[in-house]
Amino acid sequence: MHIRFDVPADPAYPGRVAAALSSVRLRKYGYVGAVLAAVGAIGFAVSQAFAGGDRITPLCLAMVVAGLLSMLYSPWVRSRARRRSSRYAVEGAYDITDDNIMMRSGSESGGIAWDGVARVKDTPDFWIVYVGRMPATVIPRHLMSAEDAETLRAFMAGRGLLPPR
Repeated sequence: MHIRFDVPADPAYPGRVAAALSSVRLRKYGYVGAVLAAVGAIGFAVSQAFAGGDRITPLCLAMVVAGLLSMLYSPWVRSRARRRSSRYAVEGAYDITDDNIMMRSGSESGGIAWDGVARVKDTPDFWIVYVGRMPATVIPRHLMSAEDAETLRAFMAGRGLLPPR
């Protein structure tokens, strides 16, 4: 297998990559925020139902506010990453073989050996490649031909990195 495709210097592309990678890392803040807000709301309701709940009410309200802020943290970071990364738009390329994924962006280049890839997550725009537990890079499907995308999907499924269709 040998798949090669170019990445144009699109100002929106780095933002989409940053948003895809950060959403993986920031998902836990939404979950923690939802739990904090729910526990705080339940505590507030219970404290209002019983007399003497005035001492617990500020704590419950603080938990609700902290939960809401935690849930808003992830969208804020993604939006900031999109805004800041738009100035990094440079031409690049991917060269994917049976052995590794080579990426070039401007004057920088790097690669990941398939033996080091732990798993691949399928998203609407990208395949997110994990090395260990951390997302390392993305492979943009929309920039590949349909035949190359299907060949790569079959290759990754064959290696157990993606579930078969």
